[in-house]
Amino acid sequence: MAAGAGNDSIEGGRGNAAVQNEARIIAEPSCPHPTEIMPIRRTVFFISDRTGITVEMLGNSLLTQFDSVEFKRVTLPFIDNIDKVQEALRQIEAAGQEAGKRPLVFTSLMADNLRQEIGQANAMVLDLFDRFIVPLEAELGVKSAHAVGRSHSAGNFKDYNHRIESVNYTLAHDDGMTNRNLEAADIILVGVSRSGKTPTCLYMALQFGIKAANYPLIPEDLEKMKLPPALLPLKHKVWGLTIVPERLQSIRQERKPDSKYASLQNCKWEVQAAETLMQSAGVSFLNSTTKSIEELATTILHEAKLDRRVY
Repeated sequence: MAAGAGNDSIEGGRGNAAVQNEARIIAEPSCPHPTEIMPIRRTVFFISDRTGITVEMLGNSLLTQFDSVEFKRVTLPFIDNIDKVQEALRQIEAAGQEAGKRPLVFTSLMADNLRQEIGQANAMVLDLFDRFIVPLEAELGVKSAHAVGRSHSAGNFKDYNHRIESVNYTLAHDDGMTNRNLEAADIILVGVSRSGKTPTCLYMALQFGIKAANYPLIPEDLEKMKLPPALLPLKHKVWGLTIVPERLQSIRQERKPDSKYASLQNCKWEVQAAETLMQSAGVSFLNSTTKSIEELATTILHEAKLDRRVY
């Protein structure tokens, strides 16, 4: 009996502990798994009386500092009268009600009445005019023109035409299509196929008015271990791009799946040969694998000491 009682006591103790543990589990709220934590979401409006490019660029530069927040971006360009402002206010209000949090609003409106109206929005309004133009007026001792669309416009025909000419030149000299007027290039990019030459050249042309040609280093060049003959007299203008073979294979696989062109073995050979060729020719080159087009273009312009034209 004593033994039996002891066993019952032991089992009873285990049972009570189990009940207590179960009660504790029910009473204590479970902690969410880190992957289940809902991200912070906010709606952002970019409002401009012209294209919105300037306010987008500045606003997005600031937002990149908040990588834990998921932003829904809405751009409202050409908001140049009171009716359009009222419609923008309705969209801002609706977005705030839907999200349960007031939106962020970046605005570059110039007209005082429109700026004052948008300032009434139920949102955090960041007025680029108030934050930059007004202090500049105070510092310079003169009033600004309050002119709409001074940046990213065709108002300065000389500069605008120069930019268009640069884009046309870059398109005409893409991928080694022609050697005609090659000496007029400000920069000539070389590298294996799909290493990022074309988008980098187009960005330099459109953003900075740079006449940028590009030439692919094809297998024949790599076997001879020489730059294309047309580039030899212009070697001082030549810059190179390289890329990690695995990334190159991934890009080429999308274009020509399961081809020799896209095979990892071929990509490794081309990249290694191209880097050796550029080194032996004294051509500076950058690795495009982890760099954005903006970073590549800016580095090349800086290192090559090219004039950056601002539009």
